[in-house]
Amino acid sequence: MADLDCTVDLGRGLRLRTPVLTASGTFAYGFDAPLVDRGALGAIVTKGTTLRPRSGNSPARIAETPSGMLNAIGLQNPGVDAVRREYAPRWAAWDLPVIVNVAGDRLEDYVEVVRRLDGVPGVSGIELNVSCPNVAAGMQFGVDARLAAQLTAAVRAATSLHLMVKLTPNVTELVPIARAVADAGADSVSAVNTYVGMAIDLRRRRPVLANEVGGLSGPAIKPLALHAVWEVVPAVSIPVVGMGGISGPQDALEFLLAGAAAVQLGTVNYVNPNAAREVLDGIRGYALERGWSDLRPFPLRASPVPSHA
Repeated sequence: MADLDCTVDLGRGLRLRTPVLTASGTFAYGFDAPLVDRGALGAIVTKGTTLRPRSGNSPARIAETPSGMLNAIGLQNPGVDAVRREYAPRWAAWDLPVIVNVAGDRLEDYVEVVRRLDGVPGVSGIELNVSCPNVAAGMQFGVDARLAAQLTAAVRAATSLHLMVKLTPNVTELVPIARAVADAGADSVSAVNTYVGMAIDLRRRRPVLANEVGGLSGPAIKPLALHAVWEVVPAVSIPVVGMGGISGPQDALEFLLAGAAAVQLGTVNYVNPNAAREVLDGIRGYALERGWSDLRPFPLRASPVPSHA
């Protein structure tokens, strides 16, 4: 399987050795998964990082659902200064890029976090989280194309790092928002974040999650997420990183065939530490069986030529 070129160029200097990434919130800051084969990963995407430390929501914050999981962690994190001071130096010694997921309540907060990360050794890119469904202001930018573009443009002006914008599926139309952030300077988009959901405890007669609602992830959302990628890919001329319910090689292959340049693995990391290696091996096997030498033949459709008129 060494004959297949698995590299992916996402632009602005972010080149991945494989198309397999970890999804934000499921891999912490990359230090707590000793069983994961990092050699299978193209990059690690960290949990959401904010300007100041956050303790997150009160428990219960996670609930299992049929074929999925609800989470309402609430962006618990140590804040950008701790990330820059304590984590980035360790990332700088790794042989794969680390993309920091950035969240905030105000445009100014996002910009300040990104400014503090710009040029820091060990930080290879930014994933702009405009789509978190389990904090009070988590989706305000992601559901409005104008606000999403304003935020993207402001962050773009604050950093030379690769800028990926993470899209929310909790909108009527996803394509206008994807186009807006692409036009505003995003280098790539990741699609999609979790869907808003909830569960009710029949015995206690109250929502299971203390936050009442949370983000639904896992196999239950995969057909929906796949369709979102299928819609977004031909609408933008920047790479799309697909995610949502990928549980194994077949799921990942479907996202690549739909036009995703790479995939992120999320909930599956909790149940299968070997998922990244299995997914990469599956991609390699599929391509080599067809005599391909790289990943370019994957998309079922030609490269997008979007109209922004």
